Amino acid sequence: MHRVSPGRAWLGFWVLTLIWGSSFLFIRIGVAELSTFQLVFIRTAIAAVGLNLVVAAQGRRLPSDRRGVRDVVFLGVVNTVVPFALITWGEKSIESGLAALLQATSALFTLVLAHFMFADERITPRKILGLLFGFAGVVVLASRSLGDDGPSMGPGHLLGQLAIVGASLCYAVGGTYSRRAMQRRLSPIVVAAGTMTVTAVITGVLAYLVPLLGGAPPTPIGELSTTVVAAVITLGVLNTFVAYLIFYSIIETLGAARASMVTYSIPAVGLALGTVFLAEPLDTRLLVGAVMIVGSIGIVNLRRGG
Repeated sequence: MHRVSPGRAWLGFWVLTLIWGSSFLFIRIGVAELSTFQLVFIRTAIAAVGLNLVVAAQGRRLPSDRRGVRDVVFLGVVNTVVPFALITWGEKSIESGLAALLQATSALFTLVLAHFMFADERITPRKILGLLFGFAGVVVLASRSLGDDGPSMGPGHLLGQLAIVGASLCYAVGGTYSRRAMQRRLSPIVVAAGTMTVTAVITGVLAYLVPLLGGAPPTPIGELSTTVVAAVITLGVLNTFVAYLIFYSIIETLGAARASMVTYSIPAVGLALGTVFLAEPLDTRLLVGAVMIVGSIGIVNLRRGG
């Protein structure tokens, strides 16, 4: 992939923050009329087409060897199918801003998994402090579903939060495995194209299989509102296809560590957009939980000391 200048890379960094931060807003809009797997299928099918065109234009091809196919299928399921479905399902019952905030915990799960997978990623006392602080923030957020003064009480709200945390765990597993896949010389853009293709195929089948098991059927495209159609197309084109291209281009210039710092800003963007466009409530525990989770990511990524 063409290497961009540092200035353009940082511009791409902030654009990516806005794009990924808005994903939760568009998902929340889409789930009002679409089933979980139908929304994920449309989103990833659009991205798969775009990414495969880029791969072909670069003269590359999806892996055909046994190990490469295994890596792409595993990442497609663990890093895309499951987390995309969990986030989409979770946002049927929780606010988009809360989803954006909880998804940031993937950085904390990654820290734990990397300790056991890589010799250069050992947990230190400072990182343990960050982990405890971050997961305490998750508890603060979960308490909003159990008290009498929360904006959306009940088990459904709590299950929605748990779904997002589960998605974050999947991202951590997928990200850790992806690092090993990259070490096997699989190009990031090829991995992205392959995983989106796998996801589109699986969720396309599930969208029509789930109704046979009593789940919600796909909504006919002609019955969708213009707002939902626009939201889902934006998710596929901008928030998935274009976002992946930007992400991998800035990794080439800034490195994976700096590029991953986008995690700091996504919760703020998600909270702000949900409040402005969907009138989602902000309360004390939400803000406290937000500070604790984002602050914990800062603690574990401090470069001073071990």
